[in-house]
Amino acid sequence: LGAIESLLSASVADGVIGERHRSNTELVAQGVANIIVPFVGGIPVTGAIARTMTNINNGGRSPIAGMTHAVVLLVTFLFLMPLMAYIPMAVLAGVLVVISYNMSGWRSVRASLRGPKSDVAVLVVTFLLTVIFDLTIAIELGLLLAMLLFMQRMVESTRILVSRGELELHASGDDGHQGKSERLMLPEGVEVYEIEGPFFFGIANRFEEVTSVTQAAPPVRILRMRSVPFMDSTAVRNLGILVATSKRSGTRLILSGVNERVHSTLRATGLADLIGDTYICPDIHRALEVASVYIVEGKKG
Repeated sequence: LGAIESLLSASVADGVIGERHRSNTELVAQGVANIIVPFVGGIPVTGAIARTMTNINNGGRSPIAGMTHAVVLLVTFLFLMPLMAYIPMAVLAGVLVVISYNMSGWRSVRASLRGPKSDVAVLVVTFLLTVIFDLTIAIELGLLLAMLLFMQRMVESTRILVSRGELELHASGDDGHQGKSERLMLPEGVEVYEIEGPFFFGIANRFEEVTSVTQAAPPVRILRMRSVPFMDSTAVRNLGILVATSKRSGTRLILSGVNERVHSTLRATGLADLIGDTYICPDIHRALEVASVYIVEGKKG
């Protein structure tokens, strides 16, 4: 909680003064301070948004402002505490009201409420949890909701494309293709499946459903993975099931456009050995060549 609140304070300050804080420096310094402070009877501390914004609004925008603030508090605590009792509570209340208003950022909140409804829901829930319970619970549940929302968006943005008869190549330079967009005629008996996005548990079942739609198993099935940045354990399991199913049905599975990270996962899980290095191709052109040779040899056999 201390680290999160400190980074939150730093992020708020960045947005106001237009600079960029060094997160590693902030966390290391805070960690060292919190290790030492119990030996002198203190308690762990964090960066505070209220005092940070007060410093900024009064011209204190450098690290010296924070250190000066700490020194003044120390001197006050050691020598001036008896005088603090003479400060009227109404004065302190007024100061807190002004500081709270200045740090509320109601204009940015109003702009945030115009965003996607899902983001607004996370914002409102986190705000209510902070008021009803405390910041610790609000941050934990807010992060959980944000992660679920992110996974949902990843699932929605990931597509599985199926090509039969012909394949359209775009002039993106990916997967070994350069130049203008073109259409490739696929050899008879070859199906191409392309995953656009991360291959993880969110789309693993959808991939299994798509590959099982074909009633008659094709002689060759090419899995184009040029847009797959990574695979998780569920995706590896589903791909393993596809490899086993393809072998039972006499279908040759060929992978195309596998990046080094995904290739390392395949080697570590043993799938690369099951598929065979010959059938893990760098691009779609090589995959189609291997598929054509496989079909021709199958007809000869």
